[in-house]
Amino acid sequence: MAKSLPVLPTTPQQAAHHQPPARRETRQIDVGGVAVGGGAPVSVQSMTTTQTHDVNATLQQIAALNAAGVDIVRVAVPRQEDADALAAIAAKSTVPVVSDIHFQWKYAMAAIDAGVAKVRINPGNIHKAGDTSKVKVIGDAARERGIPIRIGVNGGSLEKRLLVKHGGVTPEALVESAMDEVAILHDVGFGDIAISVKHSDPWVMIQTYRLLADQTDHPLHLGVTEAGPKGTGTLKSAVGIGTLLAEGIGDTIRVSLSADPVEEVKAGIGILESLHLRERGLDVVSCPSCGRAEVDVYTLAENVQKGLEGIDVPLRVAVMGCVVNGPGEAREADLGVAAGKGKGQILKKGEVLFTVAEDDIVETLVHFATEMADEIRAERGEGDPAVIA
Repeated sequence: MAKSLPVLPTTPQQAAHHQPPARRETRQIDVGGVAVGGGAPVSVQSMTTTQTHDVNATLQQIAALNAAGVDIVRVAVPRQEDADALAAIAAKSTVPVVSDIHFQWKYAMAAIDAGVAKVRINPGNIHKAGDTSKVKVIGDAARERGIPIRIGVNGGSLEKRLLVKHGGVTPEALVESAMDEVAILHDVGFGDIAISVKHSDPWVMIQTYRLLADQTDHPLHLGVTEAGPKGTGTLKSAVGIGTLLAEGIGDTIRVSLSADPVEEVKAGIGILESLHLRERGLDVVSCPSCGRAEVDVYTLAENVQKGLEGIDVPLRVAVMGCVVNGPGEAREADLGVAAGKGKGQILKKGEVLFTVAEDDIVETLVHFATEMADEIRAERGEGDPAVIA
């Protein structure tokens, strides 16, 4: 489950500048026990890459995503055998399962019967030639079972009538598609709706969600669709999702990457932590290095990061390589080193403890970070000590 309360600086002046952005007011839906919207913590989603009808493989990947910190997982349902597998997956999954439905309205009905946590439908292909009757049937069934629906509009599968009307994939076209589908569900008295209007261009995506947020109070699922490989995809997603979250728009997110879905979860959590929308875990701050550096900051920072991988409590560790910003940044962190000329000053909570040789910096930081993590756990009443991988 997402954590909502970040650990803030202790001084009032610092705290005022570290408060998370004010959130847009929305309705709230319940996705298998995870609240979305209505002031609930922003949840992180991902999607399995397995063949859904391979129940064991799908559940194993869901477990891996759960271990990475995911809140909600979506599974593809392109075939009847995938629909047939949903009941077993929904019953055994460690996190709420969303069925991803395109073209076949009957698969949506099967998903509802299987007891999934939410159903995603795409207005661009779930009904044809203006026939909305099947969407109404889905809405009726979902209302009876108390299962929410996500209206998932994508730039790549927008209805042809809207492409003609708006001259292409525009924010106005994407929003109109979503709001038309909302109206269909409202007609049958269904209101447990989340909406997404994704586009592969972050700037178009930002404009689209801003427009949508002005027209509805339903919770919004944010994402830059088809964002790309891990590197560029994470950057695009951070820009698009991060900009909107900083404006208070967005209730649940997915970072869509051409990569292991665990990487999507890591990136999503990182975006939330950066905006103080989720409690930070380990945060290694390191300088980018420059001509002033007198140690190999790149290697030192990487080794510190690796040495501290097992820590999952809020702890800020600074690895600095020169006398200009080093001491100041290290003092602002919980633990830090200001390194130079083959040695480094170790600082804890702003106080200089001692100086160690460069070769001993990583081991020293790992030692004190482990102690501090255990102290944080003890204060929280968590019995298990920090485990360093």
